[in-house]
Amino acid sequence: MRRTLTRLTQLGIDLTVLVAALAVALLLRFDWAPPVEMLARLVLTLPYVVLLEYLVLVAFGVHRFSWRYIGLRETVRIAASLGVATMVLVATRLLLGRLQFEWPVLRHGVLPLGAVAANYVLAVLGICGVRGFRRLLGERREHRASTGPHTSVPTMIVGAGQAGHLVAQEMARNPGAGLRPVGFLDDDPAKVGMTVHGHPVLGTTKDLSALCRAHGAKQVLIAISRLPGSRMRDLRAECDAAEMPMKVLPGLYDIVGGRVNLSRIREVAIEDLLRRDPVTLDEESLASFLRNRVVMVTGAGGSIGSELCRQVLQFAPRELVLVEQAENSLFEVHRELTARSGLLVVPVVADVCDAARLDQVVSAHRPSIILHAAAHKHVPMMEWNPNEAIKNNVGGSICVADAAHRHGCDAFVMVSTDKAVNPTSVMGATKRLAELYVQCLGERSATRFVTVRFGNVLGSNGSVVPIFKEQISRGGPVTVTDPEMRRYFMTIPEACQLVLQAGSMGAGGEIFVLDMGKPVKIVDLARDLIGLSGLREGEDIEIVFTGSRPGEKLFEELSSEKEGATKTRHPKIFIGRSHRPAWAAQWHDAKKAVTALLERAERGEEGAPEAIRRLVPEYARKAPRPEPARKHDALVLGTPPAAT
Repeated sequence: MRRTLTRLTQLGIDLTVLVAALAVALLLRFDWAPPVEMLARLVLTLPYVVLLEYLVLVAFGVHRFSWRYIGLRETVRIAASLGVATMVLVATRLLLGRLQFEWPVLRHGVLPLGAVAANYVLAVLGICGVRGFRRLLGERREHRASTGPHTSVPTMIVGAGQAGHLVAQEMARNPGAGLRPVGFLDDDPAKVGMTVHGHPVLGTTKDLSALCRAHGAKQVLIAISRLPGSRMRDLRAECDAAEMPMKVLPGLYDIVGGRVNLSRIREVAIEDLLRRDPVTLDEESLASFLRNRVVMVTGAGGSIGSELCRQVLQFAPRELVLVEQAENSLFEVHRELTARSGLLVVPVVADVCDAARLDQVVSAHRPSIILHAAAHKHVPMMEWNPNEAIKNNVGGSICVADAAHRHGCDAFVMVSTDKAVNPTSVMGATKRLAELYVQCLGERSATRFVTVRFGNVLGSNGSVVPIFKEQISRGGPVTVTDPEMRRYFMTIPEACQLVLQAGSMGAGGEIFVLDMGKPVKIVDLARDLIGLSGLREGEDIEIVFTGSRPGEKLFEELSSEKEGATKTRHPKIFIGRSHRPAWAAQWHDAKKAVTALLERAERGEEGAPEAIRRLVPEYARKAPRPEPARKHDALVLGTPPAAT
């Protein structure tokens, strides 16, 4: 009943506006003194003109627009619909003015063109105006409610662009969210002094502390969706100095249909401080690479493998085959992927070192593309178990690559690591051996064999960030191996997107290198995480240096000087020239060399690192292999080492 009453009221208002617009237009045309004949024309014409205009508004769907939320898009639609009605009136005026009709409505009901034009302007202003007035009343009520007695946090919004405008708009729409904007900060001087959604742009972020105090802000919200990580660090430092909590709107995916999901506003995370420019993908080439193809992913239960599966599903493969040795991990990723997609996802429990099982899987599913992400990746663990590193990283890669070659797959993409460049660890050296084997096999195969090499990814299993978070949750200390230890970082989705992009670009035999940005000091990462946890380094929690672990380097490299990585058509993907030792120049020699190494590993013989070094000349171990139970001497940050 209430809805029907509202509709009838809106109908009555619209018809009243259209009648008033036509009457005032005629009065304006004759300087408020129209002749009696023209008034007669108005009486005869008015019902037909108003009916025409309203029917056109209905045809354009204007009657379905919410008056409370009218915006620019709705205003344009109203202007366009009334423009169509006006063109009909003009055409009628030009046609009937030249003809003679006995029907009085047609003979005497023709309006002057000036009145028709004025009617259009007044009708647009009236129809939009009553809706705008309704929106204004609603927003005033919401503003009074948001500043009422219930708790709402006065919030300073950084960023007076589209995202900031939508955030302020949603705060007004949803006072129950407990957020109240006090103003904007923006580093664009042209915006300072302007008003965005009823709130002033008070200044730049340089004056953040003073402006927050002056306007009673209790927290800062970053509403810039593509803010670089370096700038995010600066803003966080300014908020820390002002003792002001800082929150973020994670990204554009939180803005859907012109609405902001305020529930997604969250605390600053380490990913925000390391944020880089968004990856731009050539979706057309990726679609042609993956769509309607059978794709197989090894290591599908791991951090990289599972994200590769998620990314692949976005391009609608015909079938996605998940190969994973760990049953529980496979169960979880298979359940997730089948829940989010109606595509065919096949779980396969298999060990990549089992050549017979792999041959059976590839023969049964006939994948066009194999993404090989299965590997042992923990550097110290592989130092303690070098033969297992050889069997899995070298032997497993050989089994998967041989199966791809034997069954005529279109493409084989191997996920490698920056630790394969001038390796100082067994893990890095075995990955380099796998790279060499794949390159050699690619030269004699119809399958396109491609290697993609990148550094650390945030949040992967066993990576430094989850370890630091766990240490902080226990109260510390946070352990860092060396004050000068640096690593490249990118997010798991970014890395996997670029892996797929590089795989689609490869002609065969390439080693693609991903642009990892600038390396980050691990100790700075630890300090950031301590600060993000609301703690103070040295007061609430300590950083302790434990010394480099076996096989670790202070600095990682993404390519060697001999490879001379060069640009590709994608700005974040580079390609390295093939550089191989003498034993890998001929396929027969390469096959013989790696087979002999694998046989040693299978027998469990000692001396695996030395055997690897004969095949990877750049492999330089810096320390003897320690026992796993060894405890390193600790050095507390800021204190000298104890005397010996």
